[in-house]
Amino acid sequence: MHDSKKNQPSELDDVTVLGHVEDESLLKHLGKKCEAFIAMDEVSVKKSLVKMLNETYKVQPVNAVHPAASLSSTTTIGHGNFIDQRATLAPGSTIGNHTILQDGVLVGVDTSIGDFVNIGAGTVINHEVTVGDEVFIGSGVTIVSGVSIGKGARLGAGSVVIESVKAGETVFGNPATKVKL
Repeated sequence: MHDSKKNQPSELDDVTVLGHVEDESLLKHLGKKCEAFIAMDEVSVKKSLVKMLNETYKVQPVNAVHPAASLSSTTTIGHGNFIDQRATLAPGSTIGNHTILQDGVLVGVDTSIGDFVNIGAGTVINHEVTVGDEVFIGSGVTIVSGVSIGKGARLGAGSVVIESVKAGETVFGNPATKVKL
């Protein structure tokens, strides 16, 4: 289902879009005749839809992993994640739930990514990094090994993160420094 009328009914790649996300006549088929996937990056709306699917329909959104993505056999991923083409997940990496890894993201060895995280295209996250829940990482960011990114932090596009970022902070630049909003 899709909230944009122009995409109803149609196909996006190999996925059939049946109708609107609030069409109860279609929602009753979830988990029986079709699976649910939420293709949205707005965290508050995505959380609301996940809650509705979990509580009302007893359905957990599935993962969408592009065939050109590379996941190590020792990578652990949760539910409802989107992993785009050329994304690479190294051994021991862990991805939580409802996270978006865009084109060409590299996640290093023993790195942990939380829930509802959005990681922009071409980002490199080195080994043993911890990324908290609800973090936004812009395109082309580099995060050096051993750094922790706190819940709800925002990392501007192209930033080079060489030290840990506190929860809720916004950083930008090379090296990344705190931005006052």
